[in-house]
Amino acid sequence: MSRNFKLGVLAAGILAAAPAAQAFEAGDFILRAGVAHVAPDDSSDSITVGGAPLLSGADSQVTVDSNTQLGLRGTYMFTSNLGIGLLASTPFQHDINGGGDISGDVKLGETKHLPPTLTLEYFPMHSSSALQPYVGVGVNYTTFFEEKTSDTLNSVVGAEYDIPGASTSLELDDSVGVAVELGMDYMLSENFGLNAAIWWADINTDAKVEVFDGAGNFAAETDEFEVEIDPMVYMVGFTYKF
Repeated sequence: MSRNFKLGVLAAGILAAAPAAQAFEAGDFILRAGVAHVAPDDSSDSITVGGAPLLSGADSQVTVDSNTQLGLRGTYMFTSNLGIGLLASTPFQHDINGGGDISGDVKLGETKHLPPTLTLEYFPMHSSSALQPYVGVGVNYTTFFEEKTSDTLNSVVGAEYDIPGASTSLELDDSVGVAVELGMDYMLSENFGLNAAIWWADINTDAKVEVFDGAGNFAAETDEFEVEIDPMVYMVGFTYKF
């Protein structure tokens, strides 16, 4: 019997006797951190005041730009194939720009939002696999805060309605909608790995702009209009299993 054959038999025996590395199994908590990019697929209703266009002869709408922040995700595995996942992040900040007949280069305002998303995740691979793709479906709750309007909007609205020194404010309602995700972990060791994931979330908000005169007195307000953000969210980062 050759030396190489004996070594091969010995190595095979050791591998057979060693327990298979468990990627994910019941009771594990999985933490993921990385770069999260929100890319809205946006649209909005026309902005009106008393049913008339906000600006004479113009179809005024809004668009929402993209933003990148630190993404944080945690998953608790209650079986080796099913887990509950929660998406969190540092606050996303978006410029609100013109749409419709208003140039997209015109900044009308800005807002911040947090999009906590809870999903039921399914991992189809055996727990011993280093590669762990997964799919998830759940609910997204988006809360908007620190809404601001721009000096450009103030001056345009003031001129349109003959309100010297006009100022404006923006209100955005919170949103609740469906979210779906597709992701993949690749474990480099028992506890550490790489992650990539994408989400789509149904985020719609009802918006309203109020107008004030130079003394800060209420002067007018727009009709409530819907803004659909419906973003794709992309995240790449690291995975750590506890």
